Amino acid sequence: MTPTDTATHSPARQTLTAEKRHGTELAFLAAHDDGPRPPGWRLTPRSVVTFVCGSGGETLKPLRPQENLPDRLVIAPKFVGERALVERCVVTLAGERGLLLVGEPGTAKSMLSELLSAAVCGTSALTVQGTAGTTEDAFRYGWNYALLLAQGPTPQALVDSPVLGAMRSGRVARIEEITRCLPEVQDALVSILSDRRVSVPELSGTPHAQVAAAPGFTVVATANLRDRGVSEMSAALKRRFNFETVHPIADADAETTLVRRQATAAVERTGAAFGVDEAVLDVLVTVFRDLRQGRSAEGWDVERPGTVMSTAEAVQVVASIGVAAAYLPGGDVLDLVPGHLLGVVRKDDPADHARLLGYWDGPVRRRAEDGSALWRRLWDLRENLR
Repeated sequence: MTPTDTATHSPARQTLTAEKRHGTELAFLAAHDDGPRPPGWRLTPRSVVTFVCGSGGETLKPLRPQENLPDRLVIAPKFVGERALVERCVVTLAGERGLLLVGEPGTAKSMLSELLSAAVCGTSALTVQGTAGTTEDAFRYGWNYALLLAQGPTPQALVDSPVLGAMRSGRVARIEEITRCLPEVQDALVSILSDRRVSVPELSGTPHAQVAAAPGFTVVATANLRDRGVSEMSAALKRRFNFETVHPIADADAETTLVRRQATAAVERTGAAFGVDEAVLDVLVTVFRDLRQGRSAEGWDVERPGTVMSTAEAVQVVASIGVAAAYLPGGDVLDLVPGHLLGVVRKDDPADHARLLGYWDGPVRRRAEDGSALWRRLWDLRENLR
């Protein structure tokens, strides 16, 4: 059954997990490459990289044709970033070492984590969302208290955490925003990543007093570098992870393509057609890149706002403008740009409003004076920022 078939015969969902959304590609790659696989892996490491980065336009053929799979397939890229980064991540997981993806918010760390987990072990669902309220139970285990009261501590009353479930089955556990967890909660992972087992003192004296990790178990965690409320990781925990930094997209054309693709999908999920033209899309991506980098494409200095002008935020702005154009038509969609940008920069620091006005008085004005009709129209909308 393909992901489309699954969606057709299941209750409607806003989004699908990576393993369902790309189920055909994953099954195809499993049949395409019969090379060596690390213990517990669904795909070879080479196929995992291909799944994440794409086949570069090359048409692949399965070594073992199957009736329910296509005869040939071009694997689309899903992550926009360095292939070398993805290869290092795959090598880390193949060595059963913890992988920590760090970077600014909105750089697709969570998406990369999900894609890697789906390709390696077939599921991205063994996930812990780190927050200030996360407890050690999220990394270790809990109890079914009704059974605990009725039977006492038994294996049947034990409730596995996503991490413990991954250990039992030899799969990848995902921990989102690990630095949101309190340090003493984070450190519950130290022994898990070192000893590869979890002790259950309540079951002492029984064969279930320890749970040992099956081959293939590992952890992929993510952490933002600029968010508030971040708890520093201990040196002991840091040593258990390989750190990989996910940078913002370097190539403007690649970022524009990604924003267009994801915003189009978001608008189409609302039941509308995507109606933001290429010129407006290029302007928005240019604004986000200038403010993120602190320098325009022409080399003019730009005061960076405190908020993160990420690609993910750009997608949300373009999608919002697309929804507005579809359901509340009237006028030029470019008129909507200043208001949505103001909504982004006002999230953290009130002074960012002045920084956005400064951007309008700098690069926007200079581009307008250079004769660009589109930037001239944007300059005329400066009053909408007040």
